[in-house]
Amino acid sequence: MEKFDVDDIGQNLKRVRSQIMEAAGKCGRSPEEIELVAISKTHEAEKVRAALDAGQPLFGESRVQEARAKIPLLPSSTRWHFVGRLQKNKIRHALPLFELFHSVDSFELARDMNRIAEEEGLHPRVLLEVNVAGEGSKIGFAPDSVRANMEKLLELPRLSIEGLMTIPPLGEAEASRKYFSALRDLRDQISKEFQVNLPQLSMGMSDDFAVAIEEGATLVRVGTAIFGQRTSARHRSESGAE
Repeated sequence: MEKFDVDDIGQNLKRVRSQIMEAAGKCGRSPEEIELVAISKTHEAEKVRAALDAGQPLFGESRVQEARAKIPLLPSSTRWHFVGRLQKNKIRHALPLFELFHSVDSFELARDMNRIAEEEGLHPRVLLEVNVAGEGSKIGFAPDSVRANMEKLLELPRLSIEGLMTIPPLGEAEASRKYFSALRDLRDQISKEFQVNLPQLSMGMSDDFAVAIEEGATLVRVGTAIFGQRTSARHRSESGAE
């Protein structure tokens, strides 16, 4: 098992929170408007516990099987978001575990979540994942497709659609800015066109979350800057986090 220093995680969290405050101040926002999702996928429960002890309440997982094993090992007050690609055959297991799903990437997935949520008596909160850059390697709604499907999505009675999420192309932080601003603009357009409140924008990771905050992020997904390198590396395009 990978060794880690509890104090390192606490110091890393302190540094990330300071950077969030700095980025918020730079654009005249309150830090309270931005919520940090500590991406704990592939990291053992002991690391999550260290972050909890350092005052971090909210964590992100991207694999249902891993989350089902890890979540029972931690206090019931721990909050969990799902940030990866949700397979349809895992929906029933995932719905009770997470308070917010960042990565609803198609109407078909939303429809299946709605059906299973009705069967289970649940009301999932979700974000719609948008492939703003149009990358062939990434999942998500195309911007025009979000608008085309929005009326149908809003008719799904069990789902609470709270905003949008995106993962920009790999590159320098400043290069991500145009994708973050495009997501914000799309959210504003959809909110006006469909008269719906979409308060959440999930965008920004360890390497670009400050820029995302400047462009309106309300949820930033930070893993490596808190926990260090993952136990098993996977390309960031495969999930909603690093």
